[in-house]
Amino acid sequence: MPGPRVSIVIPAYNEGTDIVPVLDRLFEAVSLPCEVLVVVDFAEDETIPIVEEYARDELRLRLVVNTYGRGPANAIRFGIDTASAPVTVVTMADGCDDARQIDDLARLVERGVAVAAASRYMAGGQQVGGPYLKGMISKTAGRSLRVFARIGTRDATNSFKAYSTDFVREVGIESRAGFEIGIELTAKARRLRRPVAEIPTIWLDRQAGVSNFRVAQWIPKYFKWYLYAFGPRLTAEQVRARQDRRSLSRATTTETKED
Repeated sequence: MPGPRVSIVIPAYNEGTDIVPVLDRLFEAVSLPCEVLVVVDFAEDETIPIVEEYARDELRLRLVVNTYGRGPANAIRFGIDTASAPVTVVTMADGCDDARQIDDLARLVERGVAVAAASRYMAGGQQVGGPYLKGMISKTAGRSLRVFARIGTRDATNSFKAYSTDFVREVGIESRAGFEIGIELTAKARRLRRPVAEIPTIWLDRQAGVSNFRVAQWIPKYFKWYLYAFGPRLTAEQVRARQDRRSLSRATTTETKED
């Protein structure tokens, strides 16, 4: 049988039964052949029994336990590395993203873009609810990046994006903390002069559970990638060399702490 055309990665943390309506909407909306990877950080996560029960009737669904370390960035990294389709879509377990747009985002990547963004800040897009400060910073960053860095989207910070799986594996992911992977990969596409496209989306603040986004903790990590987007053109080899140096630095720091 042919493999999936799109791998959908959903990082989850103790979502429990709140993830059921999210999965219901997703499988109702997506028409492309797909696999859905719900990624958790530890074997005791409350999401696991719910997803395992759901997967008994939905063969496209898989539960995977992240071995890269805790946190959303590591869960997303692990999910993309586990993905088997040529297109990977990252969407959240909180139901804020519109699953009906996954097909359109995936098809943009199939047509040749490296990153396809669901944009809250273009005509037809909207953000409903959520912290005011977070939304204001996100909108300002997105619009300024598009105008001054010509990054290809007004919403570089949104996590709801589709990627060429080969592109992600080519440039690698350096983020290890929060949800800044979206702006990291968009900034890397800009530095490599790979095409980025966007479609409008309506983002709705989660109706159940508690958000795991930490504004004060993660804004500096977003800002690093914001500045990175303004740099000169790079090759994939230069991007990977940077990541290799950072990985070596992390390993050395870890060994020093353990000693």
